[in-house]
Amino acid sequence: MKLHNRKYLKNVRKHLRNHSTAAEAELWKIVKQRKVGGFKFRRQHSVGNYIVDFYCPELKLSIELDGEPHANLYQIAKDEERDKWLSDHDITVLRYENRWVFEYPEVIQQDILDFEGGK
Repeated sequence: MKLHNRKYLKNVRKHLRNHSTAAEAELWKIVKQRKVGGFKFRRQHSVGNYIVDFYCPELKLSIELDGEPHANLYQIAKDEERDKWLSDHDITVLRYENRWVFEYPEVIQQDILDFEGGK
């Protein structure tokens, strides 16, 4: 069974890419074209039934940006369930609040580099 970029999610992935949040657009500028450590990232990549914000296949690393909707208890529980499923499939998730992309982009870049070093 195909785990990545399932065909039935293609239109959803495309919609999400075309309607990015400001934070997603900004992080994409930072990680696209192998700008961080030479690693290729994909935007709005599906793994199983989930669509992750950013995914690096080489590192098996997902980066998730969380805005206000992720602050309620229901969404926190859903995010934990999703992160566990991804972890069970050997994918590590790094989560950041949207504001971190604007206030601490160097921290996100360093976390990616540090993660690579730990592999």
